[in-house]
Amino acid sequence: LRRRLAVVCAVAGAAAAGWLYLRHQKERQQRSRRLQHLRQLALGQGDFQLQDTSGAARSKADFLGRWVLLYFGFTHCPDVCPEELEKLSRAVELLERDPALPPLQPLFVTVDPERDDAAALARYLRDFHPRLLGLTGTPEQVRAAAAAFRVYVSAGPRDADGDYVVDHSVLTFLVDPDGIFRDCYSRSRTAEEVARSVRGHMDAYEPLPP
Repeated sequence: LRRRLAVVCAVAGAAAAGWLYLRHQKERQQRSRRLQHLRQLALGQGDFQLQDTSGAARSKADFLGRWVLLYFGFTHCPDVCPEELEKLSRAVELLERDPALPPLQPLFVTVDPERDDAAALARYLRDFHPRLLGLTGTPEQVRAAAAAFRVYVSAGPRDADGDYVVDHSVLTFLVDPDGIFRDCYSRSRTAEEVARSVRGHMDAYEPLPP
């Protein structure tokens, strides 16, 4: 009886070990597929080819390794863009109070390259966070950047003075150090809510392995 019981236990143990091995292998395969998918997202998601206010070429690759808060707008915007940039600046300031948090880069991409050249962007952004970096480019480059983030952009009719308003999506995007979208924040979110959300993503972040 003891021998039979020992055989049964051995068989059961081997079966359990085999089941655990197969389960571990399946989990590894699933994780590998997910990491591959995330790498593809990181390479193709939201890329752009623009220039900063010093004239230097900038792409998403320049910001890998840093968290990014990115907003699309234009300097002639009467109220929405200044409010959103004030909110973005405030959220960055709140996060900067904790030196243990990783670096965060705020970006402003114009949707009005005709009027927002490098000099205009530099003048405009002086009123906001000192590290807020402005990006512009050719109309084609700006359209491609907006499309990559699925931002709606439509210039309105010109008035007698040639002035016009650009209608666009009002969203602030959070991109992680691997270049993957993590979240986006609408106009209804406060600076405090944005900062809390960004901190939560930072705390939960696990970098993609090389």
